[in-house]
Amino acid sequence: MDKIRINDDAVGFPDLGGRIEVPLVSRDHRESFSLDINRKRISLKTGYQTRGRQTIVLARLDFAAPHRNPDGEEIGVPHLHLYREGYGDKWAYPVPAGVLSSPDDAWQVLQDFMSYCNIAEAPNIVRGLFS
Repeated sequence: MDKIRINDDAVGFPDLGGRIEVPLVSRDHRESFSLDINRKRISLKTGYQTRGRQTIVLARLDFAAPHRNPDGEEIGVPHLHLYREGYGDKWAYPVPAGVLSSPDDAWQVLQDFMSYCNIAEAPNIVRGLFS
């Protein structure tokens, strides 16, 4: 599903240790999403209303440490968590070839992740002098 920014507000790309949360919506404005960025991981979440607000991680790209899946398999760094029915984001997968064009460039990783997650109208994230 395509996701788009909800406004043109500028948000600074976080420095090391920093974090931002950027709201997104589906093109029909029926689904809300959040792009969460810190310098160790990038996540795409969806929110929906049941009895209370719940947040589901749809995709998360991790650079922090290897991950051990529920079946015991260890996945190296970087790895991609994808929502899996009954498990949420507890399963990680190797990043598919070609998804990250420049894994050592945090700014390019963000661009690649947004493309992978079908963010059709990217939020106005401003790259800082040192990011």
